[in-house]
Amino acid sequence: MNLLQIVVEAFRSMLANRLRTLLTMLGIIIGITSVVLLLAVGDSMKRFIAKELEQLGTNMLFISPGGDRAQQQRMRSGAQPAMTIADAASLNELPSLAGAAPVLQGGFNLAVGNENASKTVHGVTPAMFKIRGWKVDKGSAFSDADVRAASRMVVIGRKIADQFFYKQDPLGKYIRIENVSFQVVGVLYGEGKQVDGGDLSEYVIVPITAAAANLVKMPFPGNVHYVVAQGKSGGNLQDAIQDIGETLRDRHHIKIDQPDDFRIDNLASFAETAQKISAGLAALLGLIGAISLIVGGIGIMNIMLVSVTERTREIGIRMAIGAKPRDVLLQFLTEAVVICLVGGIFGIVLATGAAAGITATGKFDVFITLQAVVVACGFSSLVGVFFGFYPARRASKLLPVDCLRYE
Repeated sequence: MNLLQIVVEAFRSMLANRLRTLLTMLGIIIGITSVVLLLAVGDSMKRFIAKELEQLGTNMLFISPGGDRAQQQRMRSGAQPAMTIADAASLNELPSLAGAAPVLQGGFNLAVGNENASKTVHGVTPAMFKIRGWKVDKGSAFSDADVRAASRMVVIGRKIADQFFYKQDPLGKYIRIENVSFQVVGVLYGEGKQVDGGDLSEYVIVPITAAAANLVKMPFPGNVHYVVAQGKSGGNLQDAIQDIGETLRDRHHIKIDQPDDFRIDNLASFAETAQKISAGLAALLGLIGAISLIVGGIGIMNIMLVSVTERTREIGIRMAIGAKPRDVLLQFLTEAVVICLVGGIFGIVLATGAAAGITATGKFDVFITLQAVVVACGFSSLVGVFFGFYPARRASKLLPVDCLRYE
């Protein structure tokens, strides 16, 4: 028999015992599905992180008050860690930074007529638009003069504009934020998740002084939740971090033996955290896949041993008319590989469906790559060869006389 005849015979054997073959393939199907999803999720996570870093820039820094030991020690001494608008202004003067902007934010109720919703409101300075790359599609952003005057004006995202001013021009109209009227002066361009988890099209942005005077109540005047800074293009980010640390320690009168009362995070640390999460998810899927493949392989070995027993007379007849032991070995080994490959194909189809389902949610895009398909098919073949070899070898060692006597 040539290889094509052997493969045809393998399919005939599978079709003769459809239910048993399907149950045998189940472990392989689950395992291959997990393996393909593992590779797809890992690759998609890397592309997602790269895309986010490209949009936000790798030189973005987030400076927030407090810290682990620092906060506890300074609170016991009566000093409450804090960041201020003045801190951001001093950081703006550093030559290693392209700019720095303070942020006040909180969840508030927005209302226009009978329409209302709870949204996060960001109080910022005009420098934030440049640092974060925010662009205004309609109208304009507020100015430094508006910040000094604590003007009650607001820039909103596209979804906010559609929700409150459907088929209307929102410019010049008013939104009540906690019953305080703010005039719409601009609509942001674009949408998509930001580094803080919010959607750009749902942003509500007001001058930081207006937020402090009307919305956000901080313990002391001038306090902010955090400061966003941007290192200069082409500069050394570590130098910028060091300059920020020295400046803030000097401004906060922190002694040499005292820890910082602030924390500096950069997008590299966020990316590292995301990579750890994706690696953990990949490891979990890999473990599921490995267990399923092992269980499926054991099932294949068991079924192939049963098949050898059931077809003992057939083996004897084949050997009696000239089949060599290697021919019998190749036949049963091919049957095991075919079962695994068919199971692998079903697994790839299921993984593709699962990836499409995840992508359809709009929260995360998962795409099945050619590499994942090739690896899955390779895994399927290896499982078939590994777990099918022993039953195939056992069949090839049978003696024709004993086989023909078998009842």
